[in-house]
Amino acid sequence: MASQLFSPIQLRSIELPNRIIVAPMCQYSAHDGTPTDWHLMHIGQFAVAGPGLVFVEASGVEAIGRITPGCTGIWSDENEAVFQRVADFCRGFGNAKIGMQLAHAGRKASCLVPWQGGTQMQADEPDAWPVVGPSAVAYADGWQVPEALDDEGMDRIKTAFVEATARCVRIGYDVIELHMAHGYLMQQFLSPISNERTDSYGGSLENRMRFPLEVFDAVRAAWPDELPLGVRISSVDWVDGGWTIEDSIALAKVLKDRDCDFIDASSGGNSPLQDIDAGPGYQTGFAADIRREAGIKTMAVGQITQARQAEAIVRSGQADMVALARGMLYDPHWTWHAADELHAQANFPPQYMRSHPSLQGLPIPGNPPPPPKD
Repeated sequence: MASQLFSPIQLRSIELPNRIIVAPMCQYSAHDGTPTDWHLMHIGQFAVAGPGLVFVEASGVEAIGRITPGCTGIWSDENEAVFQRVADFCRGFGNAKIGMQLAHAGRKASCLVPWQGGTQMQADEPDAWPVVGPSAVAYADGWQVPEALDDEGMDRIKTAFVEATARCVRIGYDVIELHMAHGYLMQQFLSPISNERTDSYGGSLENRMRFPLEVFDAVRAAWPDELPLGVRISSVDWVDGGWTIEDSIALAKVLKDRDCDFIDASSGGNSPLQDIDAGPGYQTGFAADIRREAGIKTMAVGQITQARQAEAIVRSGQADMVALARGMLYDPHWTWHAADELHAQANFPPQYMRSHPSLQGLPIPGNPPPPPKD
């Protein structure tokens, strides 16, 4: 039977050649939000290796919205110019579509990069900055107490998302994903764990969804109608009294009505008390529930590492697409190897075509193939 993983999928005017997505992966290697040659290599290696869509890492819409000083941003002309270089390379040599994940870290900003410990810096430390959030509630003991955003602060951030979207239009990205997961700013508004507001942005589910939906609406209005816009969510907080799958389904229904094109269903990240039952494909059930109940396309992510596992997720209707992160880091040519295992066709750049057994008969200049035997 033909592979469903390698079948195309239409997102508005964008057709992905297959359902394999390279998930956004922070590299902590930028300078003042600006990508470096590391990002050209990192994103470029995936773009030429056959997936349907490659996401750039979570990029802060303002400087204080970065997770670490090494995270990328998309608030300045310098940021935009280097992202343009990376996108131009991908379009010139690869067949994959390119997406940007727009983000704001909120109370989880101002952290050290992972290989320096990953903990949050205090505001008076070198390279640190004060953080903001929906409420003056720290992520964990010893972390900064964020400044609770007022109307002016929320308006500033919405404007930053719109301006970042305009930069994405100029760069020519095919897809935007808004980061509402992993305990970052918009998830902080959604979850009762981090949102203790008593105004119209706190309390009920409708109120807690208000600011993230305002950001979504502002980005949707600034993003071309023919291009897809999706959202990554944390499907559950994995904490008693936190965000639930029922909340996620309700949010997905509202987003669909607002012209959201897909939900990227992750989980967790909003509390150090989370108790995650992790394992292969441990989040695919969330993608399936949201897809079934909200009637919206979903992307499954989380310990998806094997070709047949990914094929089963799509073929069984659990999700429309699968996103890989660590598996792609370990094997950037995962798509080619999956195609071999599933007897499907993958895209090879011409420079690499002779690497595949079925294509090793191609002539090499100066070395023509031997004549056929009688």
